[in-house]
Amino acid sequence: MHVDRTTTARPVGRRLLGGALALAVGSGLALVGGAGTALAADVNNARNAGFENGLANWSCSAGSGTAVASPTHGGTGALKALPAGLDNAKCVQTVAVKPNATYTLSAWVQGGYAYLGASGTGTGTGTVSTWTPDSPSWKQLTTTFTTGASTTSVEVFTHGWYGTAAYFVDDVSVYGPDGGGTPDPDPVVPATPAGLAAGTPTTSAVPLSWNAVSGATSYKVYKDGALAATVSGTSTTVTGLTADTAYSFQVAAANAAGESAKSAAVSARTAKTGGGGGDNPAVPKHAVTGYWQNFDNGAAKQKLRDVQDAYDIIAVSFADSTATPGQIVFNLDPAVGYASVADFKADIAAKKAAGKSVIISVGGEKGNVTINSDASATAFANSAYALFQEYGFNGIDIDLEHGINSTYLIKALRQLSAKAGPSMVLTMAPQTIDMQNTGTEYFKTALAVKDILTVVNTQYYNSGSMLGCDGKVYSQGSVDFLTALACIQIQGGLDPSQVGLGVPASTRGAGSGYVAPSVVNSALDCLTKLTGCGTFKPAQAWPTLRGAMTWSTNWDATAGNAWSNAVGPHVHGLP
Repeated sequence: MHVDRTTTARPVGRRLLGGALALAVGSGLALVGGAGTALAADVNNARNAGFENGLANWSCSAGSGTAVASPTHGGTGALKALPAGLDNAKCVQTVAVKPNATYTLSAWVQGGYAYLGASGTGTGTGTVSTWTPDSPSWKQLTTTFTTGASTTSVEVFTHGWYGTAAYFVDDVSVYGPDGGGTPDPDPVVPATPAGLAAGTPTTSAVPLSWNAVSGATSYKVYKDGALAATVSGTSTTVTGLTADTAYSFQVAAANAAGESAKSAAVSARTAKTGGGGGDNPAVPKHAVTGYWQNFDNGAAKQKLRDVQDAYDIIAVSFADSTATPGQIVFNLDPAVGYASVADFKADIAAKKAAGKSVIISVGGEKGNVTINSDASATAFANSAYALFQEYGFNGIDIDLEHGINSTYLIKALRQLSAKAGPSMVLTMAPQTIDMQNTGTEYFKTALAVKDILTVVNTQYYNSGSMLGCDGKVYSQGSVDFLTALACIQIQGGLDPSQVGLGVPASTRGAGSGYVAPSVVNSALDCLTKLTGCGTFKPAQAWPTLRGAMTWSTNWDATAGNAWSNAVGPHVHGLP
């Protein structure tokens, strides 16, 4: 916290009806040949194949497996398993099968090294398997096996490789004759999606998002009644549109059983050609963010014109709440030394003219804004936009450290984005605990507004020890702490360009967690080039990582600008 403010075509994973069933769906049998021999339909014999019921029916070595809500290939669950030490994170399920039968074993995997196989087949060596090295997106592994004359069950397994990154598994299928082991029930047509919303349009595209539907394996997006896209997740951007044109969008959920009714329609108009940018500068590919203190707490007092040139995004700290829930105002503190509000506004305009983004920050250690209803969400959006218009702010920073309600904060940010347009800068500064997993309110918010989000600068200080993306515990104040925790956000679904490293500018800027600028630069190199790493090294480089943030420009100035002089050029020199 900022502590120093004094003021595929066949879905798998569910029981499926094979082609042999097409002639007798009602009975579950198909008649083949003139003699009318009845053959049972092939099914997926795996249970809890999509991990919709957590780890039920599965067992993982050394507690290495967990059920996660993101990323998923289909439905609302997936397996995450993390190898550690001499354990390869093996997860198994005993599956009932028929003797002398052939089965197709498949699963979708992502992340680190992933193996899929079956043992105890009763033929050959008794074991078959397949594998893949690191896979940044979902990839299907497939193999086959034949059971022996007396084999009635096999052990299906997945595992990773020692010392590598976590792997994810979803939609496992053991497809073949029904072994009688009560596999997952046949799918039913999913419910109609709710919560369809349009993000900020550009001249040729409209971003859309909606709520997940249980049992859905894909979603069909319609534009003016015609199918525009089929996606596996709960968001997409419809492109190829005409500028300054209104469109109507709907979404339906689908699985092997069919497609739901279409959702309620949402309308959106694309932006006019040449419009929307105003005088707002673009944020550079690699950016440095700094908080500017609108109060005196012993750090060097600055006017905005004095903020060091290394900072690309300047977050004015902080807006104030009012008696109206969600509403914010800004009160320029006389202690800063401005002769008038007009001078402050002129400094904002000058910084923007120099290519800097000047945004208003909401929250801090002592600041709190309550957004927990539709009314308060609207009040937030309206009042924030009013500040944009009055002062010239070209974005907003969410630094709420006293809990947030993701449902209504998402609504508020979308309303604000619709008012401000596509050039609005949106940053966030969650505490480390807020970004440990995708189930937190902060992480859910960031993912839900990903299409309008500029960067999340997690505060890697005042937090003690935390888990990294490899499941190991790291202490703050180290390269490993910065890199292993930043990795969580990327693995959780944020684009690397939306991830920044938040650190104090000096030992006085935070209660704990200060690292030398050289450590920040090493962490940036580790994440973008795989050089300068500590004991933790990511499975891949993320050269588009956005950059770094510091609290604050004032504490930086107090320490002789050591932070911005070292980190600024390094960020701007990233690949």
